[in-house]
Amino acid sequence: MADFADRSLGIGYAGGTLVLFVLLISSISIWYWSLGSVEVGTVSSPKTEMFYWVTIMFSQTLGTALGDWTSNTLELGYKGGGILFGILLAIVAATYYWTHISRTLLFWAAFILTRPLGAVLGDFLDKPLDDGGLALSRYEASAVLVVFIVACTLIFPQRAAIYSAPRESQKGGLILNLDQKGAYGVGICKIKKVGPHDSLTLSEPSYH
Repeated sequence: MADFADRSLGIGYAGGTLVLFVLLISSISIWYWSLGSVEVGTVSSPKTEMFYWVTIMFSQTLGTALGDWTSNTLELGYKGGGILFGILLAIVAATYYWTHISRTLLFWAAFILTRPLGAVLGDFLDKPLDDGGLALSRYEASAVLVVFIVACTLIFPQRAAIYSAPRESQKGGLILNLDQKGAYGVGICKIKKVGPHDSLTLSEPSYH
């Protein structure tokens, strides 16, 4: 799809990148207008998944077009393109830790930037030396990337995602509990709705 936008339409890398950027922004805007959020944690229904995968398609295609644009039209080469997108990703990471900018915005920014970074680094590994690459075979380049992925998985700690919804509601009631001696206790049952899930909390009953 990126090659079709860049080459088949005859608008070049810059034109293709612009078209794909407009499509991506349109997809995210319609998603937000329809459902009120573009946060990945809210993807839990067929309609949300449709918007999610369409946005993924445009973002990945835009990333490929960006990689081609920087390495060819801007003549940065594979090394220059890798350094550029690495710096941009570092800026996104620093923004995440040191500012309060929307985490959803930063997620999509990082997601888009990882694609051109991977594209230019992949080209750097297997393109000929005369073109600025290392001239590795596809198997050797794939092995290098696999080792890198496994190393990152082992080095960086993994943890489950924490979902925080912007809205929550509570409802509940009283519960009656009888112990083995016939005494009764009254407690409070609270049902808290957080996103698509309900959580039940019980207070300790007071016996009489």
